[in-house]
Amino acid sequence: MDSPIRVLIVDDDALVRAGLTMMLAGADDLEVVADVADGAEVVPAVNEHRPDVVLMDIRMPRLDGLAATERLRARREPPEIIILTTFDTDDHILRAMRAGASGFLLKHTPPPEIVHAIRQVAAGEPMISPAVLRRMMTYVAGAGVDPRRERARELLGRLSEGERAVATLVGRGRTNGEIGKELSLSVATVKAYVSRLLTKLELNNRVQIALLVHDAGGGED
Repeated sequence: MDSPIRVLIVDDDALVRAGLTMMLAGADDLEVVADVADGAEVVPAVNEHRPDVVLMDIRMPRLDGLAATERLRARREPPEIIILTTFDTDDHILRAMRAGASGFLLKHTPPPEIVHAIRQVAAGEPMISPAVLRRMMTYVAGAGVDPRRERARELLGRLSEGERAVATLVGRGRTNGEIGKELSLSVATVKAYVSRLLTKLELNNRVQIALLVHDAGGGED
């Protein structure tokens, strides 16, 4: 990017907001444009400051981060959202991903990894680690029959063979470069496939493609 990546920080702890602001100030390509203390303040802040990426806490007094994420992702051109929290339960991770978050980080994540995650989602590559995906697969499998499974399988059944191959690898947490190497495709072609998948499946980002693959019972290596 030629201009700095604009970041909005959302957390009810003033010390956390100040710490994150100071930390991100050390990265020349990032700019914290605002910080707010509650999910209810997120939409007005986004309207005013137009951030590229939102760092979103989960537990807040009036409107939690998951509900705020859903509101933002319903917008026509939403910012990317990284959930940053002390809560790492499977349900929180799954809800955040289904809501349309592009990443999930714990607050004790090392600063360089937080900076890397912001850069990654701003570049259109949501931060979705294979470890988190495996954990989600185990969680969903252990929850019994999921009513989403048949719907997911029906949606994936609409895809071409090539589209399903790309979707499966997205479900395994592969980057565009890794998918291209495995399927002998250029990165540009992989990006075109992913864009087509988002349109066909009516999804917001590749994290949700991965969840759809897992709902259908796929994605295992």
